[in-house]
Amino acid sequence: MNPVETPARPRLAEYTTLRLGGPARRFVQATSSDDLVAAVREADDAGERVLLLGGGSNLVVADEGFAGTLIQVATTGWTRDGDNHYDRDHSDTVEVAAGQEWDAFVAELVAAGLGGLECLSGIPGSVGATPIQNVGAYGCEVAESIVSLELYDRAAREVRTVKADELGFAYRTSVLKGTDAGVVLSVRFRVDPAGESAPIRYAELARTLGVEIGAKVPAASAREAVLGLRRGKGMVLDPADHDTWSAGSFFTNPILPSADVEATLARISAVVGAAAVPQYPADGGVKLSAAWLIERAGFAKGHPGPGGRVSLSTKHTLALTNRGTATTTDLLSLAREVRDGVQARFGVTLHPEPLLIACVL
Repeated sequence: MNPVETPARPRLAEYTTLRLGGPARRFVQATSSDDLVAAVREADDAGERVLLLGGGSNLVVADEGFAGTLIQVATTGWTRDGDNHYDRDHSDTVEVAAGQEWDAFVAELVAAGLGGLECLSGIPGSVGATPIQNVGAYGCEVAESIVSLELYDRAAREVRTVKADELGFAYRTSVLKGTDAGVVLSVRFRVDPAGESAPIRYAELARTLGVEIGAKVPAASAREAVLGLRRGKGMVLDPADHDTWSAGSFFTNPILPSADVEATLARISAVVGAAAVPQYPADGGVKLSAAWLIERAGFAKGHPGPGGRVSLSTKHTLALTNRGTATTTDLLSLAREVRDGVQARFGVTLHPEPLLIACVL
């Protein structure tokens, strides 16, 4: 098969979970890895800008749209490889197409009696996007399970295998983030053939499951609990619920360098009158809770943006939501208000987690 170009100029709003974004100049759908490579090569040869589209859950696209070729990664499916030559200390890996819907894959994995990724249930988007920003939730990150990627190197014009230790994984990032030099074709994950979950590290999830931190449970039990918690925060897609018309958590949890920790925590404590500020270990410093800072900077759940067309989620202050008639301009206005409010009150700068396409914060 060949990549399929459509004559229309579809609006990105039709393909993003925020339901925002103007038209692409050209739209191509790739349903196989070969098609995907061919489409990228064709655009590169023509000197055309490329935007890869998976599940559209991590994109904020300008109202003016994207002046280039939008390539929809529509590859699907996964296979199990019991003869693991990448990691002889574990007995199972699975290889997953980049365009496969992430949560559908996790559901099928759990149904097949395989564990390890269930704490990442309910996250929207495609498999190929997960290594780029090292997707994580409820105490787990994909970096812990990724063995390798099949990647199309646009500069070398070749497909190659990239092992996990080459990807520079850190909190919500990797060497792939912020660059379009490589196109993920498939991802290979290590899984637990016994069907046990990853260790439960997140306190809220441990309480829900009734277990101690570090315990393992059946993967199906962990998945059910995670989905319940995410639904309660408006973090499971539902077309009827505008709280889910979002890009998930809009801001990453800020990491304070070690040199700034003492002074910043003292400032926050003085402002809010709190003896203890929630903090978590991080490489080179400590990580703070963006949601905690947002709320204590005066932004409540449901805080409205321009004309009420956007707002913070009524369930979770980290999500910025489209209430049905919003524009990207509206959304960015609200994001700036929140970012600047936290900066002014606490001296901490929040950074967006989604990719901003043809627009800036």
